[in-house]
Amino acid sequence: MNHPDKTNLATPDIENVNVIDFEVMPSPEEIHERVPLTSEATRTVMAARETLRNILDRRDNRLFVVLGPCSIHDPVAGLDYARRLKKLAEQVSDTLFLVMRVYFEKPRTTTGWKGFINDPDMDDSFRIDKGMQQARRFLRDVAELGLAAGTEALDPISPQYLGDLIAWTAIGARTTESQTHREISSGLSTPVGFKNGTNGDVAIAINAILSASQPHSFLGINGQGHSAIVRTRGNRYGHLVLRGGDGRPNYDTVSVQMAEQALRKAGLTPNIVVDCSHANSYKNPELQPLVMADVVNQVRFGNRSLIGMMIESNIVAGNQAIPQDRSQLKYGCSVTDACIDWDSTEAMIRNAAEILRAVLPTRNA
Repeated sequence: MNHPDKTNLATPDIENVNVIDFEVMPSPEEIHERVPLTSEATRTVMAARETLRNILDRRDNRLFVVLGPCSIHDPVAGLDYARRLKKLAEQVSDTLFLVMRVYFEKPRTTTGWKGFINDPDMDDSFRIDKGMQQARRFLRDVAELGLAAGTEALDPISPQYLGDLIAWTAIGARTTESQTHREISSGLSTPVGFKNGTNGDVAIAINAILSASQPHSFLGINGQGHSAIVRTRGNRYGHLVLRGGDGRPNYDTVSVQMAEQALRKAGLTPNIVVDCSHANSYKNPELQPLVMADVVNQVRFGNRSLIGMMIESNIVAGNQAIPQDRSQLKYGCSVTDACIDWDSTEAMIRNAAEILRAVLPTRNA
């Protein structure tokens, strides 16, 4: 009888059965060296984070608005949008603090383009190394304009490459319940907005805020790209983002008040951001101005928990499919979710600033 460890049977493959290849990715330090942080970019990011913390701590009476394309696919058009937004931000800075939405990663229910980092050439070549470097360059360019950037933390490794250029972070509805993303958030250097679940459940996001506020230890990578045990101190600037759910909005007065009560019951400061897109606008971008107007009126009539909004906006309205011939892409038009155009965006922001200008100075008195 053969001993089990001396069997003559061929040993089947038991590791990486479905893996085709491993390609070496440049480390965070290498990408940082190729696209170094500049003094102007550093000043922009540090000042923006401080402003956002002050808004959350009620030391700044303004609202913040995270607005921009659903996703970045064309850095040239993206910077065009950023320059427009920078001018507008300066003109409404007494009332609103504007943060550019810079999303490079897109979660997918099944398949589809996964974003600029994953596939920068939009041809399924998946040059993640190229995408990461170009994404970092884009964020640095935005910061050097003096404009803050906000993004979604989707891939747990990306913050090591890009985190020093981000002022505000969102955790999406699909990942708010993820332990990995709660742990990552506990170590991020930015305030973090947790979206309610896709079914509209606010408790999921509240649990995420509580979890991220505590210290964690988890597996990650360091600047050299080596596996590391990451130990965090906890992030006390987590807050709730209402984005609707199951096809129903939750930005109305009753929903906001219920969210306030749930936050207080959990021992949390009632800091609430309303995402004017997704289920709150029934995925119809043309309804975003109505959502924003409702939120502004709630603040106007005394609400003190609403501290920010999110808008999906681009140069051109709507969205487009990715064509085989990339030269046929429409300039400044989303390739993911549909957006409102620049003129509508500017009108929304100016109207909100005009209405709130006399209200906000005494809001937290």
